Amino acid sequence: MLQQPKTQQYSVAWISKIGEIPQSSWDALAMPLKTPFLEWDWLNNLEISGSASGKTGWLPHHLTVWRDKQLIACAPLYVKSHSYGEFVFDNQWADLAQRLGVQYYPKLMGMTPFTPAEGYRFLIAEGEDEDELTGIMVSAIDHFCDRHNISGCNFLYVDPAWRERMERHGFSTWMHHSYIWQNQGYQNFDNYLGAFNANQRRNIKRERKAVDQAGLLIKTLMGDEIPQAMFAQMYAFYENTCDKFGWWGSKYLTKRFFEQLHHNYRDRVLFVAAYDKEDDRQPVGMSFCLYKGDRLYGRYWGSLQEIDCLHFDACYYTPIEWAIDRGIQSFDPGAGGRHKKRRGFPATPNYSLHRFYNNRLAQILKSYIGQINEREQEEIDAVNEDLPFTKLPPLLLGD
Repeated sequence: MLQQPKTQQYSVAWISKIGEIPQSSWDALAMPLKTPFLEWDWLNNLEISGSASGKTGWLPHHLTVWRDKQLIACAPLYVKSHSYGEFVFDNQWADLAQRLGVQYYPKLMGMTPFTPAEGYRFLIAEGEDEDELTGIMVSAIDHFCDRHNISGCNFLYVDPAWRERMERHGFSTWMHHSYIWQNQGYQNFDNYLGAFNANQRRNIKRERKAVDQAGLLIKTLMGDEIPQAMFAQMYAFYENTCDKFGWWGSKYLTKRFFEQLHHNYRDRVLFVAAYDKEDDRQPVGMSFCLYKGDRLYGRYWGSLQEIDCLHFDACYYTPIEWAIDRGIQSFDPGAGGRHKKRRGFPATPNYSLHRFYNNRLAQILKSYIGQINEREQEEIDAVNEDLPFTKLPPLLLGD
């Protein structure tokens, strides 16, 4: 724990592993948030499993603010030696830095490692002066980056409500997009299908029927329903999927990470598993989702063999059906978008926040980020003009 001088009644400390912070203290700040990915167990699992570590280029360096011995604010942060596992592709900024003679790495990163899901923000205790504490934390980050010759600080997939506050503290917003399903008050899956044009309704019914005709039965399991062995099975599916893409496979998580989830995080887990109707002892394919409150998140998927349309059912249709039955309001199925827009996932903006400490790099960012964001908005609009709905959901009409 690296202590910094006290600021009035506050003291600031940098923490090299989240395990040094009592879980109850961290989760008192994380549990009220909509995202599950800033909770102590998830972040600690990433560290102790060897998934997020200095060796993998994700050196934990968390910022904490204390009053006496009470944690009142914190930010999960990582010193990065590369840009893998972020899903915000900053190659153009790294290339520009190189041309300017600026060393781009290391950089300071605020996000949940390997998790392109909206919701990152500083964690601040209820009733505290959020603007004052944000100022203290930004100042500590600036001091740290200056002291250690770190090129910039970046926060990815940020909570939209937090974005404006950070802009006031000098961060620039970069717009991206994900594909997010929104519950438009659907009563059941057939009601959801009614939102599509006739052609796409037929396609979706055909895709689900193909899975049934392949002799497969889809089951959903959550929490205590999940056998312990299924977490290791999910790792095998995850590994198989990543290996199909070779060097680009993004295999960042270890087997231990998955196995630990049974012990301390299964109450957030949903598995959508496909079984042979004649032999339901072992799944032949499976998707891994997390849920919290009225939000559902798709994370990983895999299958032992290529089965027509199983991916669509396990990753999209059955989770949507499950979500409708439980009043879930939004479903983020994960990164990528080639298949998603045709299955009811409109392009939806998400945002990252950036600050460069080299003056020339900072000037270029501020000069061009507005144009970059305009082009991104045009791409979002173009995607959503081609959605197969009979009528656009209110979200896309600007209501």
